[in-house]
Order: sequence, then C-alpha cells, then structure tokens
Amino acid sequence: MQPVDFTTLKAACDELRANWLPSRLEQVYQRDRYTIAVALRTLKQRGWLEISWHPQAARICIGEPPPRSPDTFTFSQQLVHQLNGLALVAIEAIAPWERVIDLQFARRPGESALHHIYVEVMGKYSNVILTDASNLIITAAHQVSQQQSSVRPIQTGQSYETPPKLTGPVPSLSESQARWQERVSLVPGAIKRQLLKSYSGLSAALVESMLLAANLAPETSTDNLNAEDWQRLFARWQEWLQALDLSKFQPAWTENGYTVMGWGAVAPAKDIQALLNKYYNDQLNNQLFLQLRHQLSQKLNNILVKLRNKAQTFTDRLQQSDRADDYRQKADLLMAHLQNWEPGMKEITLPDFETSKPVAIALQPDKNAVQNAQSLYKQNQKLKRARAAVEPLLLEVQTEIEYLEQVEAAIAQIDNYQTVEDLQALEEIRDELIGQKYLEDPEYRSRSTNETASTNFHNYRTPNGFQVLIGRNNRQNDQLTFRVAGDYDLWFHAQEIPGSHVLLRLEPGAVPDTTDLQFVANLSAYYSRARQSDRVPVVYTQPKYVYKPKGAKPGIAIYKQERILWGQPQSIVETRHSASVQEKSPL
Repeated sequence: MQPVDFTTLKAACDELRANWLPSRLEQVYQRDRYTIAVALRTLKQRGWLEISWHPQAARICIGEPPPRSPDTFTFSQQLVHQLNGLALVAIEAIAPWERVIDLQFARRPGESALHHIYVEVMGKYSNVILTDASNLIITAAHQVSQQQSSVRPIQTGQSYETPPKLTGPVPSLSESQARWQERVSLVPGAIKRQLLKSYSGLSAALVESMLLAANLAPETSTDNLNAEDWQRLFARWQEWLQALDLSKFQPAWTENGYTVMGWGAVAPAKDIQALLNKYYNDQLNNQLFLQLRHQLSQKLNNILVKLRNKAQTFTDRLQQSDRADDYRQKADLLMAHLQNWEPGMKEITLPDFETSKPVAIALQPDKNAVQNAQSLYKQNQKLKRARAAVEPLLLEVQTEIEYLEQVEAAIAQIDNYQTVEDLQALEEIRDELIGQKYLEDPEYRSRSTNETASTNFHNYRTPNGFQVLIGRNNRQNDQLTFRVAGDYDLWFHAQEIPGSHVLLRLEPGAVPDTTDLQFVANLSAYYSRARQSDRVPVVYTQPKYVYKPKGAKPGIAIYKQERILWGQPQSIVETRHSASVQEKSPL
C-alpha cells in the first residue's frame, strides 16, 4: 500500500486550506479503531474530514459520510466534548518537511486557537493528539507510555512534544545541479536508493515515479548515468520542488497507485481529496475482503468436512440395515428346516425358497436351531429400528450440507474485490452465518434482527435490453425471490446445483425471445457451483411457483411448473466484462 508522503500530505492540506477554512465543527464520528470523521460546515458546503492514524494508511482528506450505526469509541466522544461548536481556523505544518499537521480550533476566525489537533502521518508511528491552547495533551488516539518510549511518551496531562527533527539534508530550489549531483553520487549505488539516503522528505513511490518520468530505471547505478541523464533527472527534481513551492499539483491514478505530480498518470483524478479517499478505502476494503473471505471459506470447509463425515457414517449404517431382510430370510429358512440342524453345528447350508440356490447360514454352536433363528429375527428387528432412527438424521445432515454448499458457492462467486458491494456481500454472508449459529460474534446481540439484505444485486441486460438481477448471497437471494420479484418476472436457478437466484424483470405484456432466455440461463449457470462446466441444466418458472419451505434456512427454495434450458457458463466468462453493467440496483 502506498503511504502518504510529505508531498501528498502538503497537496492534501493545501486543497483543504483553500476549500474548508474557516469551517464549523458540528460532529465527530469514529469509524473504527484507526479513523475519525469530522463534520465540517462552511458557508458553501458541508463535508466529512477523515483523519486516520492507520499504520499503513494514515491520511487526512475529505471522505464519505459515516454509517448510521452508533459510535461506541471514547476518543471521538472526548473530541466532541472539547471541540463542539468551535471553528477550524488553520491547517498548518508544525515545521518545514515534517509530516505533522496542526489543526487549530477557535471560537471564531481571527481569534486565538483554544485547541489543537496534531495529525502525525508517520507510518506505524502515526497518531492523532488533542491539546489545549498551552499544548497540554487532553487525549490521544494512541497513548504511549514511558515504558513503550522513553524518547517521546504521549499521555494525557503531559506537554505535547513534536517528533524528533529530521537529521538529513532537505531539498531546496536554490541548490545547484552540481551540488545536488555531487551529494547524490558521492557514494556509488542505485540511483533510487541514493536519492532516498541523500535527502529527507522523499518517499520510495515519489522517487520511483520521478525516475520513470526521467526515463531512468530505479536500479541504475549512479556511475552509469551520463550528463544528459543527470540533467533530465534534475529537471524533474526541480519540477517537484516548484510544485511544492507553488502548490500546483496534478492528482492522477497510476498503474500501481496514485500520484499528485502527474508522473506516470493513466487517468486524471477529480481532486486530491477524492483520490486519497478512494485509494485508501479501496486498499483497506480489499484487505478486509481477503481476510474475511479466507476466514469464511476456512470455517465453512471445516464444518462441511465434519458434516460429510457424519453423513457417511449414517449412510454406512443404512447400508448395514439393508441386510435386515437377509437376516429374516435366513431365520425363516432355519425354522423351515429344523430337522436339518445338528448339535454343535457352526454353519448350515439350506436351499433358498425361490431359487433353490444354497444359502450358507452361520450358527452359534452353543444354541439350538430355534434359538439361532430367534437371534437372527432379533438382528432383523434391530437393523429395521436403526433405519427408522438414522433416516431422519441423515436427511437433516444432508439438508444442512445443501445449505452450507449454497453459502460456499456464494463465497466462491465473490472471488475478488472490485467495489464496496463485494465486501458488503461477504459481510452479509458472515452475518447470516452468525444468525444461523455457525459463527460467534459478541457484537451480534446489539444488531437489529430485522435488518434486511442490501439490494446491490449483480445487474445485467439481456440482448433485447431486459434487466437481469442476481443475488450475491442467500440473504439477497431471499430478498430477490420473495420481495423484489413481480408477477410478470421469470425466476431462474441451476437445477439441483447450489447457486444464485436469478430474476428476469419483465413489464406487463413483454415477451422475452429465445436469445434472452438463453442469456439468462447462461448467467444462472455461471453464478452456480457448476461455473466450470460446459453445459448446466437450468430451471425457470414464474415467481409465484417458487416457495420457501417452513423453517428453511436462508436461500433455500422449492419450485414447480418449471421448464429446463441448458446454460452455457463459459459464454459468460467470455463476454462478462462487456455485458455486465455492474451497478448497484436502482430498486
């Protein structure tokens, strides 16, 4: 993940200073353990200033409004208590080339600051600290004890001390190319490493983009640079320093991240605030997505292994009970041929009633013929009772396996993070599994049990323009089938295969042709567990013929009056990027 360096921080703060000063602080909401959102209002606009001390994604920028869920963190409550109603009157760096920003709050513009929020954007040492006018610490996002750091403890009631000052040389516009070149090439080595070692205020991402803009490979040795190479690189160096001096930045997306210098741009960004907000939210969401997907997949796999073993045990017991008739037949034979039995016999061979083929019957030598027959009758009754007891247990386990395989298929379809809807779909699956008691969550008790699934279904258009909605998980499947579906729609599902519920939306009188139906059948096959197959049976019917069995788990449905099509999931693999609109459903 690309860290916020000094250049990016200055660009972001310059933009904030131009658009959000002065502004009134109206609210503070803590999103998570690393991020607060501060509601600011100016004469022209209202927005949320996001301040994060995340060890990999520390930043300050205008972000999205926070969720409506309650804020349970004490840090944000302390900020509101001290700052409510005050005005943000200044956004200043505490010193040149330092990545520490001083947000100053006063009663009104022009008055002295009553409180300061120091935002320290310094990687794993990032922090957010609130002080009073005399710089006494009131609270901090992360308090540092004397035992944790004897150099710079950060605790309530102590005086705020700035981080240790930079020790290396800092870049300067007035420095000549000869002096700059001499400093960088003093010790031979890779040009990227030498620039980072020679000056403070640089980051690896900035230096790499600067070198690529100068047509130089980052690992090129300083000994191998000719005069023209040095001149091109120094021109880029000066371009960077002038951008800092004049606050003229070019925010843009690059192949592997972002830039505020325009170097290596593949697409422009609206502004620096939108750039930082999207990049870091996407990066953090992707981390959460991968972690959650792995956890859910592992948990489901472990549960399914146990259930399949249990089902196999029950199946084996049923197979044993299939021999019940054999025991009864042997007992009948023995009773019909009592005269053939002799004391001490361990086995007797008698002709079958129907086929006359010899049937070998094992005997207990210490029992007579009648007692041996009674023992065989008892074994017959025991196995019949076992079948009656095991069959419902096996059905219960098979139903549970079917449900969890449906969940497993939904997770498999959400294979990588592209939009926030992908993370939301996984979170809904997690909440569903918590609700079904497969996962534990101490926070679950405080959530609303009536919470409905989101409607960010997969959204496609058929060749003739009909809308197709596809559930991303079981909760969405239920929402789609039993809440969204209308009388004129058609409902699709892979036949007897775990997969998504698919809805073809139709207006009254609209008739889809064969190409539309085939396209939806292909989608139904693609969003099922049989995605890798060439041909998949797909059923479709009217929503009124789809039912949820009483007490069934989420996503489980039965249907009737269905028709069958053969879906071709591989055709969707080939055309997915062009066919899918991948937008949030407008419902």
